[in-house]
Amino acid sequence: MDIGSTLPKPQLGPPACEKHAKALQFIEEVTRNAESVQQKVLEEILSANAETEYLRRFRLSGSVDRDTFKSNVPVVTYEELQPEIQRIVEGDRSPILSVYPITELFTSSGTSGGQSKLIPTTKVEMDRRDILTNLRMPVMSLYVPDLDKGKGLYFMFVRPETKTPGGLLARNVFTSHLKSAHFQARRNDPYDLYTSPDEAIQCPNTFQSMYTQMLCGLLEHKQVHRVGAVFASGLLRAIRFLQLHWPQLTHDIRSGTFNLAITDPSIRDCMIRILKKPEPELADFIASECSKENWEKIITRIWPNTKYLDCVVSGVMAQYITALDYYSGGLPVASTSYGSSECYVGLNLNPICDPSQVIYTIMPNMAYFEFIPQKSNLAKLVDLADVEVGQEYEVVVTTYGGLYRYRIGDILRVTGFHNSAPQVLFVSRKNVLLSIDADKTDEADLQKSVETAGRLLRDESNATVLDYTSYADSKSTIPGHYVIYWELVAPDSACWPSDELLGRCCLAMEESLGDIYRSCRAADRSIGPLEIRVVRSGTFEEIMDYAISRGASISQYKVPRCVNVAPIRNLLESRVVSAHFSPSLPHWSPNQVRNFF
Repeated sequence: MDIGSTLPKPQLGPPACEKHAKALQFIEEVTRNAESVQQKVLEEILSANAETEYLRRFRLSGSVDRDTFKSNVPVVTYEELQPEIQRIVEGDRSPILSVYPITELFTSSGTSGGQSKLIPTTKVEMDRRDILTNLRMPVMSLYVPDLDKGKGLYFMFVRPETKTPGGLLARNVFTSHLKSAHFQARRNDPYDLYTSPDEAIQCPNTFQSMYTQMLCGLLEHKQVHRVGAVFASGLLRAIRFLQLHWPQLTHDIRSGTFNLAITDPSIRDCMIRILKKPEPELADFIASECSKENWEKIITRIWPNTKYLDCVVSGVMAQYITALDYYSGGLPVASTSYGSSECYVGLNLNPICDPSQVIYTIMPNMAYFEFIPQKSNLAKLVDLADVEVGQEYEVVVTTYGGLYRYRIGDILRVTGFHNSAPQVLFVSRKNVLLSIDADKTDEADLQKSVETAGRLLRDESNATVLDYTSYADSKSTIPGHYVIYWELVAPDSACWPSDELLGRCCLAMEESLGDIYRSCRAADRSIGPLEIRVVRSGTFEEIMDYAISRGASISQYKVPRCVNVAPIRNLLESRVVSAHFSPSLPHWSPNQVRNFF
């Protein structure tokens, strides 16, 4: 079978090796038979866990019938499962959610009542996730040749583990992966080699880990074929780190010595083997590039053989695409897979696509999937085979780890099918970020408005929105208004936008927001003019540092798109360098239907 002809994009190269060919064949088989695979997945989960306390509660009597399952077992949120999870946390080893032993708990980046969610998992679930992990490079190698001839410069970080009162490890899913046997086995795979030594990756000190990983990436700058991090924000953080610390990094390369500020014994031992001799020419080259005011294309200038960037750019991460283009000179950005702490979901079968149009193919062997239609008042959930192109759904999963009809909270739009498996665009988390009156602006709406204003900014000044957040200010003005904090980057001071342009950016955001917002602004006057507050360079890095100091994971950290926490708001306010308001009302026609009540 010609795998290249069935996966997206014509004229692909052949599988890179026999192992990759088998992986691609597997993708074809499970996506071609998605409905039967889903039925088998549900039967396996229900038959294995029939005697769990949770399923016995709903009187399934060992039934693996799909209709009986959907009739008897309710759709639930984390809050509704919290009592069962708390018993696991405290050490109850009875089969509450799964007959398989709970091996650890994942600390989700989502929160419940201000606390991280704790997601139980099992070895069976982890093995299932490894299946998807093993499929990413076989797909990527169809699009990018010779990936076995170089290395990846990936910025990877572990977070300290904690133990529950019952003795289970609690850690984020990426830390679990980095400490797994699966990750350790990568050393035997030429398609999965990194410049970062394990000692640096495993170091819990973020600064020491980042410094060492960056130094090793610089030392092997010609061997680097791909640059990445888990999220786009993490990759931009690494670029910012290089901007701040290149003098010390180049000193180490020039002298063949290692920064005394890095005190981790295992890192120092491994760097003795890596820093074998002074390399003054390499140091001069890096210093020459980093000392320039213009950092455009800095990635390809320092790592000239880079073929693509590897990081998540879907969902809220899409707002980083412009900054990644700026620093990489327009390299492809591959967002290879989609998952959550609760469940791995899908693969991007066309990874070298426009990063604003990342589409994931749901892998029907990962879990049993159901979907809540977002434009219907019907309570009935839709099966994977019955979703409709163009419609948006909230994902509900039943997993091998012991979650049953669990709402992840992600909203997906179906864009098509690969064989019989749906392909989806990540839209947003199911939440509302901003509201002053009858308006309800969610993450996707806010991001769209920032992108619209960002294009205006770039077109007229060549400046770029590096990062943003927001809050609904209902106290300082009457009526209240939206406040958007922007951190900007420009090639030089001559490109810095004028006050007049930033005012028009405010209006562009308002024009891009939904009908409800614009009617409140223009007709009801119940919302005041949108405000952009420009903050000084490095502000969002300081926010991240604050979050990490409070226990957040650098690997899973995401910039909050709405800030209501006083310390972060105070930090933002102390960094404001200018404030700008929308100069006029956004367009609104009284003939438009106002059906938002």
